[in-house]
Amino acid sequence: MRLDPRRERAILDATMELLSEVGFERMSIDQIARRASASKATIYRRWPGKEALVVDLVRNHLEIGVAPPPDTGSMRGDLVAVVGGFCRTLEQQHGLVFGLLPALLTTPELAAALREHVPRPDITGTTPLLDRARDRGELPGRADPGEIRTVTEALVWHRLLIVGKPLDESFVADTVDRVLLPLIHAWTEPRR
Repeated sequence: MRLDPRRERAILDATMELLSEVGFERMSIDQIARRASASKATIYRRWPGKEALVVDLVRNHLEIGVAPPPDTGSMRGDLVAVVGGFCRTLEQQHGLVFGLLPALLTTPELAAALREHVPRPDITGTTPLLDRARDRGELPGRADPGEIRTVTEALVWHRLLIVGKPLDESFVADTVDRVLLPLIHAWTEPRR
């Protein structure tokens, strides 16, 4: 059943706030209803439970995106912009990310929804970045933008979740200079 769009938005906003503040496991329909100034019955008419509500939020209303980087004039500068943009996006969504993580292990439908929604193709603009680098003569061969994104995301998530250190400018520069640029050059050099 569809709700009045303002009522639905209030419920979705309340859900997003509570996910960030208390996490999926500790969030309840009672809390969502209070925060949204809605009745539990209104919520249950639209969603059968909090799992369905959060899956709908992730699939249809959650915008996690990184703006394509500007053309800085160099592959290194463009990579710094891409990695820095990804880090800023995660920092802005920090509470939401941590609120959802435990549920990804216990709620398969939510995990599937997040996997479907988040890894959109070339969200960071890595393909145009590599094309520009090739046009400038900085890249002698082809590099796989998907591999670059995978390595970048792995490093960022490791730092955020395992190491617990900030995603600061030093981390961004080290990621680009010590990992990504050497990998890109290794991938594009002819095999001997």
